[in-house]
Amino acid sequence: LHFVRIDLVVIVIVIKLNKKKKKKKKKVMTSSSSSSNSNNNYGAVVEGHSPSSSSNDGLASLSSSRYGQRQRTWAWMMLMGVGIACYGMNQRTSSNNNNNNNNNMISSSSRLLRASSGLLRRGVAVRAFSVAPQKVVVDTYTAPRLPNDVHDRNALYEEEESRAMGGVTASVRHDWTKEDIAKIYDLPFYELMYRASTTHRMYWNPAEVQQCTLLSIKTGGCTEDCSYCSQSTRHKTHVKPTPTMKVQEVLEAARNAKDAGSTRFCMGAAWRELGNKKNAFNHILEMVKGVNGMGLEVCCTLGMLNGEQAKQLKEAGLTAYNHNLDTSPEHYPKVITTRTYEDRLETIANVRDAGISVCCGGILGLGEKDTDRVSLLHVLATLPEHPESVPINALVSVEGTPLGDADEIANVDAFDMARMIATARIVMPRTMVRLSAGRLSFSDAEQYLMFQAGANSIFNGDKLLTTANPEFDADTSLFKKLGFQGKPAHQGPLVAPAEAQGKVHITKVEGNKQQYA
Repeated sequence: LHFVRIDLVVIVIVIKLNKKKKKKKKKVMTSSSSSSNSNNNYGAVVEGHSPSSSSNDGLASLSSSRYGQRQRTWAWMMLMGVGIACYGMNQRTSSNNNNNNNNNMISSSSRLLRASSGLLRRGVAVRAFSVAPQKVVVDTYTAPRLPNDVHDRNALYEEEESRAMGGVTASVRHDWTKEDIAKIYDLPFYELMYRASTTHRMYWNPAEVQQCTLLSIKTGGCTEDCSYCSQSTRHKTHVKPTPTMKVQEVLEAARNAKDAGSTRFCMGAAWRELGNKKNAFNHILEMVKGVNGMGLEVCCTLGMLNGEQAKQLKEAGLTAYNHNLDTSPEHYPKVITTRTYEDRLETIANVRDAGISVCCGGILGLGEKDTDRVSLLHVLATLPEHPESVPINALVSVEGTPLGDADEIANVDAFDMARMIATARIVMPRTMVRLSAGRLSFSDAEQYLMFQAGANSIFNGDKLLTTANPEFDADTSLFKKLGFQGKPAHQGPLVAPAEAQGKVHITKVEGNKQQYA
């Protein structure tokens, strides 16, 4: 008799669910994204459901309404009844040798399971401990700029799964495989450029380009054996060691850079690590405070850092720290032997833990293969946090260095640079990609190709450490020619026009919640 009662309960539940569902509109408008992000100047309207979850359309609609909560409650009660009934049937089956009774019980169990499976097909399914229902929304950010701090920007997009526009889908991922990245890198050039350019426009305003100035505050005399570097004491080059610049000299150079349009001022020192250079470090802290006081963003590249030194730089006002990986882990030992790849990764971790933005990239033209370029991007794209900026350098060979004297090293052309920049843009869409050393060797048209690939930052000024770079006036002319504008210091990037105009379809998933439907 109790099985008959369960059957009746199931029938009642199914009737209730069907009646309620008929009253429900086919399309459910939700303001969940708007309410959850009201403090972030966001508003959202559900436009439709993700194609990947088209079989669960009802499920996506139910997830964000009281109606869905009631249906989930009824569904759970029903399925619990199914479980209890099946358990009771098994108990009676084991103690009853009557085949007819067994068949009746199985028949009753089948009816219950069919009833529940019908509800599953209707979208009243159980998705315990699964990814939340996906909703395709069109977001508009009402403020003209995003937050300046990269962590604050990332917090805005915690529920974002992917973006789509013009047939291109992109997402911020940390689970890339080398095979994934190689497939992107090896795309036909026209297709790679389209995907990268579209991705760039989904996440950034392509008209805004950051301008950075790099100053060598300590030149030459480095004990490392980097085979590309003119500042190593192991190579006979034109570079002669000089003492660390005075604080006031550095501040004067920063003022000149600001007057010329730069908004980020970077200081580099040619040594292996800060180590116990207490006097020099104190002077650097004064430089950081002084440059920061001018309203400029401040970046340093000072070799290896420990955790305490990173914290002191952060307290002094340091915005970002540059520490390049140079190339792939596989090719690295052929380029440098005095510092391990793990040493570099440890410094990056110390910088990140101190709350300083990470600037980390590599150099093309070190004798590497395409597989090495893919491997470098794989390391960067699978870090716990993507770097805030990734500089892509083309080797400027210097006579007297091992790589400068090597005839077998092929020159890096504009297509090499554009392919690397484009792949970096696709696998790290929220990262600023910086066109760095070697830019002087490319024409304005070639540089435009690289901007189209996704570069949105440059180094300007007449010198990068010890190699030539386009002068400020040349960059001003280039910006005017291409219609670019500089990114202001201490202000977040402009919102992508495509996003502001509602052209970007954003798939959101409330991943931090266990969803049931």
